[in-house]
Amino acid sequence: MRRAPATSTGRVFLCLLRIPSLSMPIHFATTVATTTKQLVLETYNTDVYGLVRRMNRFILEMALSQSSGVSKTTSFDVGRALSYINAVRQYLAWVVAQPELDLPETGPTKIKLPVSPDVPEMENESIYDLCTLFAIARDELANSQSSRLSSNLIPFDINRLTAVLDKASAFIATYVTVVDPLDQPETSPMASMTGLGRQGV
Repeated sequence: MRRAPATSTGRVFLCLLRIPSLSMPIHFATTVATTTKQLVLETYNTDVYGLVRRMNRFILEMALSQSSGVSKTTSFDVGRALSYINAVRQYLAWVVAQPELDLPETGPTKIKLPVSPDVPEMENESIYDLCTLFAIARDELANSQSSRLSSNLIPFDINRLTAVLDKASAFIATYVTVVDPLDQPETSPMASMTGLGRQGV
């Protein structure tokens, strides 16, 4: 997996050092380097590529949904979110049910990952949380050990992805459909509208 180069920035701190044998303290500067997060740009795994593509699209679908601009998550968007979770489950089940491919002439081959959409700020905190869970699952998978395989996933990465999908399903069942909508007249709106989805033919 190729990663975008990490960038380092230096923070300079002024330190005060007191030495018992000296009457005056010594002042000196030290630099502490900080490193930004590395973004994965490529994978070697065709199945990871398929999962990442789908999760990116589902993030956009939820972020641009009718419910994103209000605290009420409509039954239509709940149904769509559940269908997206199920779609990832079914794709994962198909991936792991297939035998690992023997690809001596083409593996490892780098596959450029699509640009991952950012999760925008939005009024609907439940939709935001669901988008975040999908983004976490996507990034964990793109950064995983399985991403260097030609196909299929190792059991640990299967379990990690399944755990996130389980959490998203439980969140809808035990929170979204129980708590939403909330009456928040003094703090609404907190965020701008996320905008329209694609239109035209």
